[in-house]
Amino acid sequence: MATPQPPPRPLPALTAFDLSRYRRELEHALKALPGHVPARGLLQQRLAEVMAEQHARTQPPASGQP
Repeated sequence: MATPQPPPRPLPALTAFDLSRYRRELEHALKALPGHVPARGLLQQRLAEVMAEQHARTQPPASGQP
């Protein structure tokens, strides 16, 4: 399986659907790669960034008041 290409826009600019699709592509690529392939680290980093963006979108906005 080929390594998924990065999206054409930064992660915050992606729609929820595009972000979910990119995450799925990364997860499938990681499952297909053997553990010793150097590209795994890059894919894992990209997946962590996607998951962080998804998590940030589910959190309520931080208020400036305590």
